[in-house]
Amino acid sequence: MDLDIRRVIKSIPKDRGPEDLTQLWTPWGEQLGDRPVALTSHPRPLMARDGWQTLDGWWTCAFVKCADAGTAWRDATPPEAIDQRIRVPFSPEAALSGVGRQLQPDELLWYRRSFDRPDVPDHGGCILHLDGVDHACAVYVNGSKVAEHEGAYLPFETDIAHVLREGDNLLEVCVYDPSEKGTQLRGKQRLGRGGMWYTAQSGIWQSVWLEPVPRTHVERLLLTADPQTGDLEISVRANGIAMLAAEVLDGQHVVASGIQSRRVGGRMALSLHVSDYRLWAPDTPQLYDVRVTYGEDAVSSYAAFRTVSVEPDERGIVRVCLNGAPVFLRGLLDQGYWPDGLMTPPGDDAMAFDLRAVRRLGFNMVRKHIKVESERFYALCDRMGVLVLQDMPSGGDVPSDRWSRDVPTLLRRSWHAQRDDTDRGRARLGATDSAYREEWTRTCEDVVGRLSGHPCVIGWVLFNESWGQFDAGKATQLVWDLDSSRPVLSVSGWYDQGTGDIFGVHNYFRGMHLFEDPYAAQGERPTRAQMLSEFGGLVWHVDDHSSLTHSYGYAQFETQTEWRQALLGMLAEVDGLCEQGLCGFVYTQVSDVEEETNGLLTYDRRVSKLED
Repeated sequence: MDLDIRRVIKSIPKDRGPEDLTQLWTPWGEQLGDRPVALTSHPRPLMARDGWQTLDGWWTCAFVKCADAGTAWRDATPPEAIDQRIRVPFSPEAALSGVGRQLQPDELLWYRRSFDRPDVPDHGGCILHLDGVDHACAVYVNGSKVAEHEGAYLPFETDIAHVLREGDNLLEVCVYDPSEKGTQLRGKQRLGRGGMWYTAQSGIWQSVWLEPVPRTHVERLLLTADPQTGDLEISVRANGIAMLAAEVLDGQHVVASGIQSRRVGGRMALSLHVSDYRLWAPDTPQLYDVRVTYGEDAVSSYAAFRTVSVEPDERGIVRVCLNGAPVFLRGLLDQGYWPDGLMTPPGDDAMAFDLRAVRRLGFNMVRKHIKVESERFYALCDRMGVLVLQDMPSGGDVPSDRWSRDVPTLLRRSWHAQRDDTDRGRARLGATDSAYREEWTRTCEDVVGRLSGHPCVIGWVLFNESWGQFDAGKATQLVWDLDSSRPVLSVSGWYDQGTGDIFGVHNYFRGMHLFEDPYAAQGERPTRAQMLSEFGGLVWHVDDHSSLTHSYGYAQFETQTEWRQALLGMLAEVDGLCEQGLCGFVYTQVSDVEEETNGLLTYDRRVSKLED
């Protein structure tokens, strides 16, 4: 039998009841002291303007008991006292917020801060950006409601110029977050954390900032570089009528420029040709800066020439190819959690540290797991040459242990025996709520649209281990229609529906080998590339650098030597599957997270377990 039953039994999560985590601090969080996090780059690197103003830093907040919080957040009245200090953009549950208090599903969380009126051009706008609020919020400026929003992973913005006054202005945000008591997208957060589920966080968890804009300005910018021709297509959605001009730079040298006055509706397009261009790849991450002007508006961005495809190699084996050549994807699962910031990293240097470790330890990719990061993360990957396989966040009903864990672990034949496009299938896979399915679809469309300009992103992962899975075939077609330039891994783990460009298997308890794609035509070669999209999870607990005295994982080792030998042996075994047809792997994981101590780095990022 291929299944290691003893390992399965040892890995069953134990219900230990409520436990307090030991508070760990990363070097960056520890050094922060009482200061706000300093942004070292523009919050939106693919559409950056001068003159933006951060609103991150010390705000005040208040928790308000509210029996009907799920509807009241839209029009609630702020309490008289909103006077507890909180450091934005850290959630109140995170140590770096200075609060250390969990928002409950029957509460509202109010935020408040004042700010000076920025210098807004005559007849221009002032865009208020909130890059991440978990889960739903209403936004007020000087007592006037200017926006409401649902969706923890989607940035949103609104023009507040019409409600600004001279001198001091007041910004208030009312937040509601049911965590797993609702069906909204929430990733791996749980109020009842434990095992593979992590501390739920809420409220503002990404940057808040202001951006004055002229009356005529760029609203959306999309750059598409064609490596076959050297042409760079610049597409602009704009407010007002003006002349579009652009130039492309290689370092300090302008290598292409042009002007376009043609306008169709609110959109304009300009094509520039770059001669002698260089391709973007992990070892040579060549980026070209792009400057766009539209009337009085000036926007900076960048682009790269590279292709990603799934196609047969010279032996007829289907591979993932970068710039037309097969690339073996050596990836790590990246949860994006921090002991002092939870889902918010304690600074750009912290994100860069993880990415440098990924490359230094011999990997070329991260699978960004069930989370969408700030755009600064993807810009770092673009510049550092780290490939990203991007997951969509999960939600829906709380996953059933039976259908998401027990059945697929024990019965391999179940991986392809469960439909996801029927009422029965949706019930088993946690996707019964139509509001959840609509939110997932909106978020998927937005994630693809927002991240498609980043060359580091080489593919999309839609569903993971049945968590809220539904209609994978239709979802795959949706993403193909939105972005035909990247492959899709429709279902990672099990309950594959035969869709997508990549067949992704999770293997924590079986021998390391290729798995037959049951949807391949009999007697013919598979048309999908095969990836080991999760495996490993070997545990070594480092005292004084772990959140708990015990661990959760898939195989535990008592010494660093034993752990290293097992890990390196497993990686060598999987590397050997490349010759047999494997296109890549994702080892679990970059760092420890709370009860999981299966990372290559400790949770506090102070110990690299593979390095002396």
